[in-house]
Amino acid sequence: MLRSSIDIGTNSVLLLVCKQNDTNLEVIFELQRLPRLGKGVDKLGRLTTDSMKRVLDVLLEFDSILSRDFPTCEPPVITATSAVRDAQNKHDFLAQIHEQTGWKVRLLSGEEEAKYTYLGALSQTPIQSSNALVIDIGGGSTELSFGTSMQWLKGVSLDMGCVRFNERFLHHNPPFQEEIGQCVTNIQDYLAKDSLRIPEHTSLIAVSGTATSLAAIDAQIHPYDSERVNNHRVTQSQLAKSIDLFRLHTYQELIELHPEVMEGRADIFLTGLLILNEILTHYKAEEFIVSSGGIRHGILV
Repeated sequence: MLRSSIDIGTNSVLLLVCKQNDTNLEVIFELQRLPRLGKGVDKLGRLTTDSMKRVLDVLLEFDSILSRDFPTCEPPVITATSAVRDAQNKHDFLAQIHEQTGWKVRLLSGEEEAKYTYLGALSQTPIQSSNALVIDIGGGSTELSFGTSMQWLKGVSLDMGCVRFNERFLHHNPPFQEEIGQCVTNIQDYLAKDSLRIPEHTSLIAVSGTATSLAAIDAQIHPYDSERVNNHRVTQSQLAKSIDLFRLHTYQELIELHPEVMEGRADIFLTGLLILNEILTHYKAEEFIVSSGGIRHGILV
């Protein structure tokens, strides 16, 4: 059975088409666009007209692709997360999507976001250990999801994301060290207050653009290939060295160095790395495993 899903995130909008049977998802087609729906939401509390228009254009593009290339595919399951969840005008935006595409969007709670991220990650990256903590650093929020190889058990959504914290703390290009320090302190505060307790010997799995982009750069995967990104391991020492390197580059320099993964992400990449590094430090983890799975996979599972 051909099925599809669309994940409307704070920075990205992701399309997935897959064959699904009782045991697994076989990815047929994936497409990413980076319209940054959540630009300014942290400060304004609203989705801007321009941001909504960018996302609507992407959804119309996806609708055209599905109709043209996958005519037998079921209508997509569509989810929206932090930026829409936080916006005062979310119902206006969801109504516009329905009016222009005929699609209804499922607005996920933070806990649902954590659950579907976990299921999606393990659908693409099965774990060898008994327990896993899945880390999803989004644009508006970060989800921590804990479970076993068989099931999701619990999760938490923290209102710290790479778009939100970049707009809040990193105002220069490249950012000042004082700005980085303030950002790190706030990340630590969130983790101290709301993070999950997990057993020892838990595998840490990181999903979403921060982790997959770092994996592609680290493993020199070009062109980008989600299958090669899956199961790539990054140690905390490698992550720390990456932060030391990337914090010195301007956004344009990052795009010139790594255009495929940095276009539309260069200005928020460092913030995502900072969040990821503090999570590893908080859990005293020596490494994390990268997964290309996410909400768009988990909602189908």
